[in-house]
Amino acid sequence: MKKHEDPNYIVKVEQAIAKKYGKETIQNPRGNWDEEKEKEYEEQLKKLADKERDTEDRDEKIEVDGILMSRKLLNRETTKRTCSVCSEYSFEMRDDVYMSKFDCCYNCYIQWIEGREDRWKTGWRPE
Repeated sequence: MKKHEDPNYIVKVEQAIAKKYGKETIQNPRGNWDEEKEKEYEEQLKKLADKERDTEDRDEKIEVDGILMSRKLLNRETTKRTCSVCSEYSFEMRDDVYMSKFDCCYNCYIQWIEGREDRWKTGWRPE
């Protein structure tokens, strides 16, 4: 590119930019900066750094039985999936209610508990 020989070229470009986009676009960013804005900016940086540290801690991988797992997965409480009566493992969502309330699957609830909840709550279990 050919250099412009006009010594006022930069001034003219700035004036054209200011005319098209406003005077804020050609201002020096430090022109409106003061101590209060500096403190606010530093606080924002501290909060961002804290969030990043928390995210790194949660995303940290931990070895569990030879498998690397995210730490955040270990902190979550998992729903019990094995029935204490028949020892069946269930993926069905309807079993979640009975697992959390009676510690058994839906089928065992129907067979052993339905209509006899009081007996179950006192500790009776099928043999």
